[in-house]
Amino acid sequence: MRISQKIAALGVTAAAATVGTMVNASPALAALYGGQCGTGYGVVNLIDLPNTRGTVYLTYNASAGKNCVVTIRENSGTATLVEAFLRRSGTTAWAKDSGNYTTYAGPVYVSAAGSCVDWGGTIGTATLTRSRTNCG
Repeated sequence: MRISQKIAALGVTAAAATVGTMVNASPALAALYGGQCGTGYGVVNLIDLPNTRGTVYLTYNASAGKNCVVTIRENSGTATLVEAFLRRSGTTAWAKDSGNYTTYAGPVYVSAAGSCVDWGGTIGTATLTRSRTNCG
């Protein structure tokens, strides 16, 4: 599924996606995500990694004030480098899960209520990050 389809599944407008507004995940996207962060976390943003390798999901739990990131491979198989990383914007230390995994890396958690976050993931040699997003 391409990012445009995933964003459409979220019901996100282009304006909301541009400013990084947090949204509630639709049931369609929640089914793709798989709930790796646990109860109370909903998908608020995502990054598709190149060549349909997989997707990095940023989730948020409003009652806990925590963000969570997981990187999920689209096709499991031979173990390969998979990473999920997250930090409060303006800090230097990343919370990170990195290893040779067959399905996903994470969950990685950071308390960030009222702050922006930097986050991203890796599958194989493809790494993408987003900075200063999902502020609030």
